Amino acid sequence: MKPALLIVFISLFLSSSQALPGTEPTPNHSPRSGSGQANPEPAAFTIADFNNGAMFNNLQADMGTWETDPEDEAQGIVASLDRDIKVGKSGYSLRLDYNVGSPKNAVNGFWMQLKFFDASPYDHFEFYVKGDRLKGCTNIFKIEFKKLQKSPDGLEETAKGSFIVKGVTGEWQKISVPLNVMNGITDWSQMGEFVITFEKRRVDSPRGTLYFDDFAFVKTGFPGPSISDTVEHKSKKTKTPLPAPEFAKFLIERLNGFPSKVFLKKPFPADDKAMLLEIAKDTWNYFDMFVDRNYQLPIDNVEFGVTATVSKETRVGDYTNITNVGLYLMCIVAGYDFKFITKEDALNRLRLTLDSIERIEKYKNFPYNYYDITIFQRTSNFVSFVDSGWLAAGLVVIKNAFPETLGERCRKLLDGMDFSFFYDGVEECMYHGFYTNINCYSDYNYGVLYTEPRAISYIAIGKGDVPKNHWFKLARTFPDTWSWQTQMPKGRREKAYLGCVTEGGYYTYNDIKFVPSWGGGMFEALMPAIIIDEKALAPKGLGANDERHVEIQIKYALEKLSYPVFGMSPSCMPEGGYTEYGVKSLGIKGYKPGVIAPHATFLALEFAPKECIANIRKMLELYNAYGECGFYDAINVETGKVAIKYLCLDQAMSFLALDNYLNDGAIRRRFAADPINRRAEELLKVEDFFD
Repeated sequence: MKPALLIVFISLFLSSSQALPGTEPTPNHSPRSGSGQANPEPAAFTIADFNNGAMFNNLQADMGTWETDPEDEAQGIVASLDRDIKVGKSGYSLRLDYNVGSPKNAVNGFWMQLKFFDASPYDHFEFYVKGDRLKGCTNIFKIEFKKLQKSPDGLEETAKGSFIVKGVTGEWQKISVPLNVMNGITDWSQMGEFVITFEKRRVDSPRGTLYFDDFAFVKTGFPGPSISDTVEHKSKKTKTPLPAPEFAKFLIERLNGFPSKVFLKKPFPADDKAMLLEIAKDTWNYFDMFVDRNYQLPIDNVEFGVTATVSKETRVGDYTNITNVGLYLMCIVAGYDFKFITKEDALNRLRLTLDSIERIEKYKNFPYNYYDITIFQRTSNFVSFVDSGWLAAGLVVIKNAFPETLGERCRKLLDGMDFSFFYDGVEECMYHGFYTNINCYSDYNYGVLYTEPRAISYIAIGKGDVPKNHWFKLARTFPDTWSWQTQMPKGRREKAYLGCVTEGGYYTYNDIKFVPSWGGGMFEALMPAIIIDEKALAPKGLGANDERHVEIQIKYALEKLSYPVFGMSPSCMPEGGYTEYGVKSLGIKGYKPGVIAPHATFLALEFAPKECIANIRKMLELYNAYGECGFYDAINVETGKVAIKYLCLDQAMSFLALDNYLNDGAIRRRFAADPINRRAEELLKVEDFFD
């Protein structure tokens, strides 16, 4: 009797109350199963039907099994071809007998080479699957595609697109997966590999048998939404389109203020603290002026021409990122700390901004990543873990700065943000975020400890939303099997803290031991120190590492590159655009050098005050890079060209770092006073990176 052929259509238009792609499939009859529909067959290419009776596919490419720990004899997987159980009357199916029932965290699976197959003409990937009724099987497993591609800095990196299959039964089902859902890949040409993965922490049966047949790329003509889709504007900014200069003027009229000069030439005090206070006062101008009057939200950026603040080169970024909003909340508190504004003024500004935060469109109480301020509408389909976290950080700070007046509003917003939404319980890490239009998580996790998102993981653990074990699953270093990293780790061994196990290890630079960041930029290393007192709480861990990263940044720029100034971090490019800069040796992947970002020096102030203050004076002396809102974003030290642009993010990091340095850790003290910090700080105290 011909087996029942079921097709699983994954709906990409599910409401937020419905299941995610990868949850229980909804069976529908395939046109090929005799449904009587007159629709023509979609174009398809079958990469493996196993009818050749050999372990290679229709691309004449190899296939086989893999195990993360082949020495673990308590787990394993065997692949074979089965003549008796198959789709159709002839040929074979692929049989996988898997076992991940080891006491260890076993992972194994099946791979198939694709020989750079061009899948770009297709929009779905389909295959048949069934479980063995007698031997049993998992209801859930992961499929994944991989390809090598060039990163922006010209290095090869692996892109991956994955999908979680659920609802496997003892009957043949046809799984149809839109390629757009596997969002880690946006270019489906030159595909490298297809993988099936069984993970102990994911499967619902640790051992069993599954059968697969007819792996194919299919063009249905209905690809569904993708992560590149834009959000339709509900209203227009202006009644009729305006030329660039007039449009800039229209946007400027909505702001609290605007500079009158591009460059600001003035003498700075000889006293170091007085000089820093003067810079803080100028930097505050960004948060005083570049805020939309209607909604009290900061604009993302503003760019000037060389000769005038309002000219054909003027660009006003009248949108905001939710990180900007969180940092802006803290900047208002810092403005009050400096006595640039009164308490009454600070509270009024914060109330108006909270009004907007409460009103903006959200998903599961989390803000979207970007909003157009002028029309007060989201412009993104992405809900970001790290950006949502910086909003939470801002709420924590103002909650403890003004508990009597703002505490309850902040507490309600914070309680609504359950960060377990971003938690990947299999990898025990946090997803980058969630795409609401395709109802899917990002294909990538934040997996490295010494990067900016550690601050948000810290908050999520402190709130009680995710387990503390998550902190120790973040990589201090990667194993030496990851041959692409900038250097192989030393001293990498298993360590136990608070009942959790982690892998240690470190890199070295001129005999200085350090735990690497991802790219070697200053803000991924030090931005968390704006709110978390790593220097005091983690003198043998993160605090020591912060100091060593600053030391190496200084040595690399001044000694290795012979630059007159130091401080490399992701920033604007003076020639236009934005990219990552850093000290390659400090990163696992490592960013390129070339541009100095002033915000990097301010972040480093408390870790090397003498050197940083000298660096600030040197930047003022050598470069025309200062305006009414403080330092501009970036300086090309080889050409002297300056990015005459302010970014809200970078100005906020500078301003908040100055508040901490000049006002006895004012921002950190507010954060430290919160129960979130008190519940999480043991994570910092126990670890020794270099023992």
